[in-house]
Amino acid sequence: MIADGEDKSSPLKNRIRKNYRHLKKWAKRTKTNCFRIYDKDIKEYPLAIDFYDGRFCVHYFTSTRESDEPRQDLYDAAVDAICSIFNVPLDRIYWRTRIKREKVEQYEKASQSKEFFTVLEYGVKFRVNLCDYLDTGLFLDHRETRQMVAQMSKGKRLLNLFSYTCSFSVQAAMSGALFTKSVDLSNTYTEWGKENFRLNSLSLTNNVIVREDCLKFLDEERGEYDIIVIDPPTISRSKKMDQMFDIQLDYKTIISKALRFLAKDGVLFFSTNSRKFDFDESLFPDCSILDISEKTIPPDFHNQKIHYCWKISLRSFKKE
Repeated sequence: MIADGEDKSSPLKNRIRKNYRHLKKWAKRTKTNCFRIYDKDIKEYPLAIDFYDGRFCVHYFTSTRESDEPRQDLYDAAVDAICSIFNVPLDRIYWRTRIKREKVEQYEKASQSKEFFTVLEYGVKFRVNLCDYLDTGLFLDHRETRQMVAQMSKGKRLLNLFSYTCSFSVQAAMSGALFTKSVDLSNTYTEWGKENFRLNSLSLTNNVIVREDCLKFLDEERGEYDIIVIDPPTISRSKKMDQMFDIQLDYKTIISKALRFLAKDGVLFFSTNSRKFDFDESLFPDCSILDISEKTIPPDFHNQKIHYCWKISLRSFKKE
């Protein structure tokens, strides 16, 4: 239960309290219990804090690779704010450090606690884990994008590339998608995706999950889809891949290959979290391209550049 009153000695505490009060009615109305309650609002507190049904994931942002631990005063301020406002014990707070890394460096597993629990997003269930991985299993910044896709999925066939834990596909299936196919190279995330479908009592017969390099998959695929979602990592380097994937270098290839499987009246959603990404629309002369980034930023994210998103459709029905 959130505490009342103002604490003039803690700007962070006051801002978290204000943000939560603003969001809680929206969260209840939308049947959503995972959202951001602080987004680097105050310069002196370089943190992002996500609420997951009574648990808290605190992201500390550092500009150096020398130190991955927050200052003690910053740590104390965040812990005090969360514990006092929400009346929760310390073990409900999980820390993540976001360090500026070299391009080819891979994020490793943080631990092996296997501490999974279930949250709700627009009434749909998802498994999350705040301990074992850099990311939790659900990218909160794409909540509205998933809802947008879900609302147009009834009776449609959806292809989800770089599907991670299949959240786009699960939302689409729950909204009546006729068929979904999710593709990701990670065995961990494809298995996680299967659990998300099962959690919502969705059959895997009409919701296929493929463990494969997305570029290789598109070279062999023969299906047709009404909706295609492409939300790739900025950089990916895996022993299972023939070469490193770089979003800026490879976006033309991945989009062009995917467009061959888009139905005549279909829609392709392409997104990236790369701040430096440059989208050259002239590379796709047969397409209508609309920047919908602003519409896909959730109300709890104050950083309007958390991701970029484009809605792409074919001007004419052309397939190679």
